[in-house]
Amino acid sequence: MSETKDSIITSPLEDVLHNSMIPYAEYVILDRALPRVEDGLKPVQRRILYSMYEQGMTPDKGYKKSARVVGDCLAKYHPHGDSSVYDAMVRLAQPYNMRNTLVDGHGNFGSIDGDSAAAMRYTEVRLQQLALELLTDIDKDTVNWSLNFDDSLKEPDTLPGRFPNLLVNGATGIAVGLATNIPTHNLAEVIDGVVAYLNDPKISLDEMMKIVKGPDFPTGGEILYDPAQMLQIYETGRGSFRLRAKWRYVKEGNMIEIYEIPYTTATEIILDKVAELIKANKIREISDMRDETDLNGLKLTIDLKRGADPDKLMQKLFKTTTLQDAFGCNFNILIAGMPRVMGVREIFSEWTAWRTECVRRRLYFQMNKKKDKLHLLKGLGKILLDIDKAIRIIRETELDAEVVPNLMIGFGIDQVQAEYVAEIKLRNINKEFILNRLKETESLEKEIADLEATLGSEKKVQALICKELEQVAQKYGKARKT
Repeated sequence: MSETKDSIITSPLEDVLHNSMIPYAEYVILDRALPRVEDGLKPVQRRILYSMYEQGMTPDKGYKKSARVVGDCLAKYHPHGDSSVYDAMVRLAQPYNMRNTLVDGHGNFGSIDGDSAAAMRYTEVRLQQLALELLTDIDKDTVNWSLNFDDSLKEPDTLPGRFPNLLVNGATGIAVGLATNIPTHNLAEVIDGVVAYLNDPKISLDEMMKIVKGPDFPTGGEILYDPAQMLQIYETGRGSFRLRAKWRYVKEGNMIEIYEIPYTTATEIILDKVAELIKANKIREISDMRDETDLNGLKLTIDLKRGADPDKLMQKLFKTTTLQDAFGCNFNILIAGMPRVMGVREIFSEWTAWRTECVRRRLYFQMNKKKDKLHLLKGLGKILLDIDKAIRIIRETELDAEVVPNLMIGFGIDQVQAEYVAEIKLRNINKEFILNRLKETESLEKEIADLEATLGSEKKVQALICKELEQVAQKYGKARKT
């Protein structure tokens, strides 16, 4: 194949990514536009959440200025301009963009009618409780880490998310020659689907779609549901479906109230289009249309002329405006550093395999910590059998540097154990302290045995994953909006 521009675009993606002439394309695909299947986040989103976590911006603490988060994230992890960080953080806080927001915003974070957020010096943020479910156990060797842009710090390659955020909050992005567009879904349904998959990896897509019924958008609306069409989307990761607004007729005022609109549009776009149709004399049944959105929710009101049929008018508007719109799905996701279009079953398969590895790494970390502590207590146990001997060794040792070696020789313990014993306060060498340490030793041995049993059983690890998923669903699950 000749090295023309067209041939590069149409060549296999592996060739594109490894072509040294276009490193920018590789950068955009891997580090900007596409989410990872593991935590469903793009690099900038991951860096924002981790930076906020580092700063202790948890839900139980007060809000902090957005500019502080942006500055910290820029300085440590994402040196690509403050607007790129702030815009991404604003989106994580917008309830009409995210099915389950990950950032708790305080101040003006924009609106569904297209208003932009206030400047970062005026708004404040902190993490949502659900975001902590993505960050939990990050300090327990659950994920891999890489050096940041100047090799001064390490940042997580992924977050150890306890739920499949990729499907829950969706993703959209445009790379070089690639794009992704994943709709949002209902948290409880997705978790039920993952649990069903873990219990039966051979579950059919038809059965799975009885659980994960379809996308669930934060703006509500209605999906014009075609089972065959949705099955194709969930099987191949590509396709489109139609989405329309919800409305009601108020007889008393002879008006229509539109209270939910498609996720793909905005109130301003709808109002402008209707005004254009009225001006062109293509719609004559409307005397006035206005935006009455307030704190109670979205509301577009259409005043009808006498004798106008609301059902016929809405059918016209569905055909001529974005009150009915199409959502094109493209489940293009990063897997092991390579983009791939995947169906829902494949996403569940990849996510559960990764989550299993995360849980196993956490269990190993916990077990090793307990083994280290048990090792210290066993050394202490040898000393406690003859405290007088230990005291005598310490008293008769002339040099401070020789205390630990003498304890090692006197009791047959290693250096770590001897260091631990040497640091114990004299007041702690009493009967109560000794009995408590012996009980702790027995408890640690039992806990280590339980962890080893769990690690040795694939079913027990899966049961643990299911239990944690169900806890997330119970705590944060909400009814469908779409």
